[in-house]
Amino acid sequence: MKLYGFGESGNAYKVALMMTLTGTPFDLEFVPFFSGGTRTPEFRAINEMGEVPVLVDGAVTLSQSGVMLSYLSDLTGKFAGRDAGERREVLRWLFWDNHKLSTQIGTTRFLMNFLAPDKRPEAAITFLQGRLKAAYRVLEDHLAHRDWISADAPTIADLSCCSYLYYPEPFGFDRQDWPRIAGWLDRIAALPGWRHPYDLMPRAFPSA
Repeated sequence: MKLYGFGESGNAYKVALMMTLTGTPFDLEFVPFFSGGTRTPEFRAINEMGEVPVLVDGAVTLSQSGVMLSYLSDLTGKFAGRDAGERREVLRWLFWDNHKLSTQIGTTRFLMNFLAPDKRPEAAITFLQGRLKAAYRVLEDHLAHRDWISADAPTIADLSCCSYLYYPEPFGFDRQDWPRIAGWLDRIAALPGWRHPYDLMPRAFPSA
């Protein structure tokens, strides 16, 4: 398989982590996102949405990380949920993550770290951080009496929701403020084969 991505992409990390944890071989095709790598005609021919990640498995080309995680779960039989009820719960949290958590972390982190300081919209950052605090509270409360998000074992819902929370750049998340989330992140990091995003994929900004 070939995964198109780059180290700073939390969505690419979700897929790279899934393949690493399941022992699925893949090659990483680095995409120079910050210099327009997803806007070229060549890349748009691979993904009309102009986004990473993209996963190519023979004749199958996939975009959107949730679709890739589901595909890899079906392919490997791992991180899937044991029955139809658990799989519905996995989907529920995948959709929640893409709407409430990862997308807003990605935007906030980009505005705070990858724009020139004089171009950073402080009001927008403050607004997004407020929305993120509400999302952290939902996840923190959900983990009050459980180790994993959607089942009694880790699933692709956990791999989706956790990804951006491992990045070192500031975006308004401090593990000390969210002890249940912190414990859950530690449990994921203890899974055999877990690796940090910057150990799995090359960075566009090596000093980040």
